[in-house]
Amino acid sequence: MFYETKDATTALAAQGLGRDPFKALVVPRPIGWISSISPSGVVNLAPFSFFNAINEDPPMVMFCPSGRKPDRPVKDSRANVEATKEFVCNLATWDTREAMNQTSATLPAETDEMTFAKLTPAPSRLVKPPRVAEVPVHLECRYWKTIELPTGDPAEPNCMILGEVVGVHIDDSLIRDGRVAIALAKPIARLGYSEYAVVTEAFRMRRPA
Repeated sequence: MFYETKDATTALAAQGLGRDPFKALVVPRPIGWISSISPSGVVNLAPFSFFNAINEDPPMVMFCPSGRKPDRPVKDSRANVEATKEFVCNLATWDTREAMNQTSATLPAETDEMTFAKLTPAPSRLVKPPRVAEVPVHLECRYWKTIELPTGDPAEPNCMILGEVVGVHIDDSLIRDGRVAIALAKPIARLGYSEYAVVTEAFRMRRPA
């Protein structure tokens, strides 16, 4: 099949597809489980599947808090990060999958999602937002820039938030023979629809000389 994205609804219906499969095709997508804190001190924790590392020197990441919550035009993560200039990326894992899913709920702005999901806050070293103690990897980040992205509806703003990683926490249990054995953490990733994947093994290939 083939369809033009600008006319996806009609084209997909003709093919018997009830939903746009785009996000089911760009997979797996790592989950940026972003903790931030409001200027008044309220902790926010939310997962973003439009997330990735984008640079190595300096190390940088991006996440896209696209769309809006029904009662406010800007998502809490974006508002917090732009106001305080800090955030933490927490590695979403198989063991924390249910808690991660709970933090995707639409909750009042004054709700502490870490408390709501019964997670334990751990202090960061260089930034104010807390880390999720239950996960083995955390990236402490300082905000760099927001890039506005195209949107089909002005009421649903899309953006990309970029930050520099200034500190990295790795649980010692993941370090084997001088490398991080990340499969031991069982990180999870987003697929399409309501589907996820979990990494339980890794394989190695070397680039041609």
